[in-house]
Amino acid sequence: MTNALRMTAVVLTSLLALSAQANSPVGRWHTIDDKTGETKSVVTIEESGGVLRGKVSQILRKGADPAAKCDKCADDRKDQTILGMEIIRGVKKSSGNDYWEGGEILDPEEGKLYRVRLTPVEGGAKLQVRGFLGPFWRNQLWVKAP
Repeated sequence: MTNALRMTAVVLTSLLALSAQANSPVGRWHTIDDKTGETKSVVTIEESGGVLRGKVSQILRKGADPAAKCDKCADDRKDQTILGMEIIRGVKKSSGNDYWEGGEILDPEEGKLYRVRLTPVEGGAKLQVRGFLGPFWRNQLWVKAP
């Protein structure tokens, strides 16, 4: 294989990897309050073994207490610090679709657990986060963080 062919293969492989990342929830996201439009936090979503998990890696809301605890949570996160807390669990890529689901997302301010669907939109620049509680749902649009 010539150097030109090797270089072409490296470039194509890199582009494919970037394309896959752009269409994945993996990364850092600014969470946006669906009621006020205010940027609340940064959630970092990681993948391990085909399963996504997300944790609060920064609190950005003005005046927020970085030591705030989830006093309304009902599971193992009860009274745990929100900063560093895993709020997305057990999410997997939906077969044949461009979204991830099957897990749950926690609203640590309300202590509510929702079934979740994560859908990258606008070429991966934003993430539609839809939480389901029974027949009801709630949407947020998160923005890719640097």
